[in-house]
Amino acid sequence: MLYVIGLGLSDERDITVKGLEAVRSSERVYLESYTSILMVDKQRLEDFYGKEVAIAYRETVESYSDEILKDADKINVSFLVVGDPYGATTHTDLVIRARELGVPVKTIHNASIMNAIGATGLQLYAFGQTISMVFFTDSWRPDSFYDRVKENSAIGLHTLCLLDIKVREQSLENMIRNRLIYEPPRYMTVNEAVEQLLEIEDKRQENAYTKDTLAVGVSRVGSDDQIIRAGTLEQLLTVDFGKPLHSLVIVGHRLHLLEAEVLRENAVDLEGLNRVLLRDYNIDK
Repeated sequence: MLYVIGLGLSDERDITVKGLEAVRSSERVYLESYTSILMVDKQRLEDFYGKEVAIAYRETVESYSDEILKDADKINVSFLVVGDPYGATTHTDLVIRARELGVPVKTIHNASIMNAIGATGLQLYAFGQTISMVFFTDSWRPDSFYDRVKENSAIGLHTLCLLDIKVREQSLENMIRNRLIYEPPRYMTVNEAVEQLLEIEDKRQENAYTKDTLAVGVSRVGSDDQIIRAGTLEQLLTVDFGKPLHSLVIVGHRLHLLEAEVLRENAVDLEGLNRVLLRDYNIDK
């Protein structure tokens, strides 16, 4: 059996009871390490699970999946994913490959940022399309996400922005020279995401949002030290959200009174937020 197990958002204790039982029944345990990260190291997981955990890098999962699936028709193998197993298409590919090989698959779900973002007070059914934001480079500054934000904005829906993670990435020079030298990990901050959003709005000038648009930045959702801050995009540029992982929500114009009340509790500047709520949402304090 291949168990595909969600680990939740924070630490080793977020795994479900069902997931923990599956891990402890497995002869091999892999931890996917490139679509997201837990806030504890591998040793903490191994101590809690009572099992050795092998790191599964992108190239392992995408190019050498047969190694993960070896003998999984005879023994139990666990594949651990931070958040929920189906937050990335790579994991769907692994499941398809397992079924092609006749390996039974059982998925054990968990919380992910896609539902835990409700901690902001914004109602989940009022979210539109989720976007992913990648780090800009000198030669590559993609803006395909902008159209999704604009479509959400047109019907008043919130936009969840998932921010880039660079783990075990090679520089262009090292890739060309086929040198297995990897860059230090990088995790996009809310501040960097806002800078890129505003750059693309300045380029496109289609008013999908502006520097005065209401947004919510979050970090380490699900942990004891999570941060949630609401304010304009311009205000969020200077908020220190601390350690990764960060996410961002662009607030749509169909904002409910109850949503506004929770935003007030997390305001960067309460008086400023009240002015925005009155100006853009006709919500008085």
